[in-house]
Amino acid sequence: MPTLTTLPALPETIDGLPNISGSEKQVLEVVNQNSPVFLPTTNLRLEDITATFAVALHMHQPTIPAGANGEYISHLQYMFEHQGEGDNHNAGPFANCYSRMGDIIPELVSQGCNPRVMLDYSGNLLWGFQQMGRRDIIDNLKRITCDSTYQPYVEWLGTMWGHAVVPSTPIPDIKLHIQAWQHYFAAMFGWDALARVKGFSPPEMHLPNHPDTLYEYVKALKECGYKWLMVQEHSVQTLNGEELKNKHTPHKLVARNSQGETVSITALIKTQGSDTKLVAQMQPYYEAKSLSSQGNESFPPIVTQIGDGENGGVMMNEFPPGFKQAWHGMKQNAGGTKGVVGVNGTEYLELIENAGAKPEDYPACQPVGQHLIWERVSDSQNVEQVIEQLKQENSNFHMDGASWTNSISWVKGYENVLDPMNKLSSLFHQKFDLLLQADESVTQQTEYRKALLDNFLLQTSCFRYWGQGTWTDYAREIYQRGEKLLQG
Repeated sequence: MPTLTTLPALPETIDGLPNISGSEKQVLEVVNQNSPVFLPTTNLRLEDITATFAVALHMHQPTIPAGANGEYISHLQYMFEHQGEGDNHNAGPFANCYSRMGDIIPELVSQGCNPRVMLDYSGNLLWGFQQMGRRDIIDNLKRITCDSTYQPYVEWLGTMWGHAVVPSTPIPDIKLHIQAWQHYFAAMFGWDALARVKGFSPPEMHLPNHPDTLYEYVKALKECGYKWLMVQEHSVQTLNGEELKNKHTPHKLVARNSQGETVSITALIKTQGSDTKLVAQMQPYYEAKSLSSQGNESFPPIVTQIGDGENGGVMMNEFPPGFKQAWHGMKQNAGGTKGVVGVNGTEYLELIENAGAKPEDYPACQPVGQHLIWERVSDSQNVEQVIEQLKQENSNFHMDGASWTNSISWVKGYENVLDPMNKLSSLFHQKFDLLLQADESVTQQTEYRKALLDNFLLQTSCFRYWGQGTWTDYAREIYQRGEKLLQG
């Protein structure tokens, strides 16, 4: 196996396209190296800790066909170029939000604080920085990603390259998104940085509850080297169909498919609430303080929370002072290494597993609704038959998955996006799957990368989240380009 220092650096772009394929073998070798990430450098000791919290920032801007001549550009670029429309005057503040952790973390470290932050940036957004020539943002992020001084404080989380919501993403494309993000992250930040990415943040906190989709998702995550997944509290249940008894402890997410095969991955439970407000005001810290007196667990509890890193005035304006205040408060109380402390997800898991915790012994959970399926499946009834029965009996029962909110459906009313999305994916796999079986190097071809990009972009969640109109028009245009390319 090549060492990280002998692997050639990946270019960010190839033939004007983002580097999202072509080095699958090297990527898999790097991400499946199992050296501890935080354990060698962490300044935390479990015996000194009463409770922990972990905070993640999610950042995303979609790619849209709205450049001067219809080129693909970042929506952030569109905001800068159309300042008079809607909230586009926030383009500058948004760009600052994408960059500012590169300033805040070094500032806090220089002041003797012990900060932690997890970062989740979509592939679309990272490519957008490159397209716009915003090396200032990239370099600021590189500072806290590649400089060993700051690595103990910052953890990157993997995600789907094109910000696709997993339950309604065609199953063959799930692993392609996961690997594409790994490709592009390695190109931007280097192999060593990629080797440290062990946690996964799903777009919109979406968790599939269809058994076969979930199984393929978890299987893909594990094959791509991920150790844990962030999961929304109300999207999971115990194996008995009950609410989780303790959301502040790691769980084992069990995925069982319709053939009875099972695979599992560690899950850190994101608690419910108004995400950006909770993160901006550092509520996970204050919640952890309320847990520190319980003292009845084998290991200190963890409060896990994620919020958009740029959306809304509370995140743009209140987060920096609230974030800094919390770490200074911990510094004044035992230097930020004792009592209630901040952790990164992988750091926490490595600490407790080094002290004897075993992932296979974590309390088990499964996606909400699956208990109803498994209690009925028998030799005479298969999974799909049971699902149809349950849908007929209960109009609220569905296999659309669960996300950070139950108030938005990502499926109902979006046939005009989903149908083309599924068709384009089918055309993509019809064209390339047989070719790939004969020659793995097909993923290095420009035609493949171009078709893969169209496929990913059409699956971006924004084309459904923002409702009918301009955004579904963008989706239609992307589909037409992809179809022309694949049928040409």
